[in-house]
Amino acid sequence: MEDRRTGMGLGNASNEEPDFSLRLLSENFPEAVLEALLPQGDATAVIRPECLAKVADFLKNDARLQFNVLLDITAVDYLERKPRFDLVYHLLSLPFSRRLRLKLPVEDGSTALDSMTPLWGSADWLEREVWDMFGIRFAGHPDLKRILMYEEFEGHPLRKDYPIHKRQPRIGPKN
Repeated sequence: MEDRRTGMGLGNASNEEPDFSLRLLSENFPEAVLEALLPQGDATAVIRPECLAKVADFLKNDARLQFNVLLDITAVDYLERKPRFDLVYHLLSLPFSRRLRLKLPVEDGSTALDSMTPLWGSADWLEREVWDMFGIRFAGHPDLKRILMYEEFEGHPLRKDYPIHKRQPRIGPKN
C-alpha cells in the first residue's frame, strides 16, 4: 500500500532529486538562505526577510523552477521566541509538479515586508489576512486593510498575547 503521509500532496513528477529547488535556491542565494530542510519530505527554505523580493522573483521566473502559484501565506506566533513570528509562504510549480515552503523569521513590530502582489495576484487577500490576524505589515501592498474583522476591531486576534476576554467596540449601521 502506498504511504501518503509524507510530502505535500504532489509526488516528485520529475526525475530530479527531491531537494532540487532547495539546492538551486541555496546556490543562487547563499546569503539569503538560513536553512534548507526536508521535514516529512516537504521542501522548506528558511530565508532572511530582507531577501524575500529577490528570492521570490527568482523562484517564479527561473525557467528551472517556475513557482507560478502562490497557494498560501500564513504566520505562526511564537510568543516567547525571538524573532516572534514565522511568516510562511507555500508555492507551487505547475509545470514541474513541485511545492516549496518559504519560512521567514519576523520580529514583532519590525519593518514591513515586501508585498508579493506584483508577482502573484493571490497575495492580495492573503497578505491582508496575515495583517488582519497577526499585525504583520506588507510594504507596497495596494490595499492593506482588514479583510476578516471589521475596521473598528482593536488588535489582531491570532496573536498569542491577544486578550481573549477583551470587549470590542460595538458598531452599528452607518448612515
